[in-house]
Amino acid sequence: MNAHDIASAIAQQHAHMLAGAPQNHAQAPLDNALTPEMTGVLQGCRMLGFLEHDAHCVMQAWQQQSLRLGGFDVNAWPVHPADFGIVPAPREHAFAPCPHALGLYAVLPDAQWVGRMAQAGVPTVQLRFKSDDAAAIDREVRAAVAAVQGTQALLFINDHWQAAIDAGAYGVHLGQEDMADAPLQTIRAAGLRLGLSTHGYAEMLRADAVSPSYIALGAVFPTTLKRMATAPQGMGRLQAYARLMHQHPLVAIGGIDESRLSAVLQTGVGSVAMVRAITDAPDPQARAQDLMKIMQTA
Repeated sequence: MNAHDIASAIAQQHAHMLAGAPQNHAQAPLDNALTPEMTGVLQGCRMLGFLEHDAHCVMQAWQQQSLRLGGFDVNAWPVHPADFGIVPAPREHAFAPCPHALGLYAVLPDAQWVGRMAQAGVPTVQLRFKSDDAAAIDREVRAAVAAVQGTQALLFINDHWQAAIDAGAYGVHLGQEDMADAPLQTIRAAGLRLGLSTHGYAEMLRADAVSPSYIALGAVFPTTLKRMATAPQGMGRLQAYARLMHQHPLVAIGGIDESRLSAVLQTGVGSVAMVRAITDAPDPQARAQDLMKIMQTA
């Protein structure tokens, strides 16, 4: 098979991985330096809508898989961690562990919401408090830490790592754009757990390299909550991501509601993050209880 045929076969055989805008046999100048098989993989990934850095991650993993198995198989989408250069656990200098299955993960706008969901029995909650006022941030984070006292809820603070350390929160959640600026060693030394957002292969590998407590995978479905730089990943990619990153606790996020919950859990993730599915419900506590029941039986 030539590169064109391989690309077409990959796009057809792995159509469930399609997300975003596909390109028709897109080529780049450096493709000519590769073998026909790897050129075909790159072009096939582009046809499936993968961003260029993610396509290169898949191509490199496919190359390692071919070496490991003694031949190239167009049907075998790579999912083995070693082919992506992922080091097995346990690891030195890893962040403090959290439960492998974090369950229902409620992302909430203020400490009052955190308290309501913690009292309702939600196992994992995140304070996503948006403000430029350092004093207001400090007050809200401390109030959220106090709000989960006496409950079983694990509290993560979105972005505000220093306030989380000062208040004694359970953990911090950071986006990809925050990883470079936050002092990860300081957060780890303070004993806080770390969750990281990812939106594809390159970001997953970058997150894995710092051995966080959990990795969030998304956005799985379209969401209006915030403007996303990447297309919704979809269920096909989520399942492949979950198989690849199985040694980490995994949280699926983005556009997940009650109707999609069971199917998302079937991919192998141990947690599902929800925002508006809870906060926009007429009875948020009852909605949380219903969602947790679904998760117990999925």
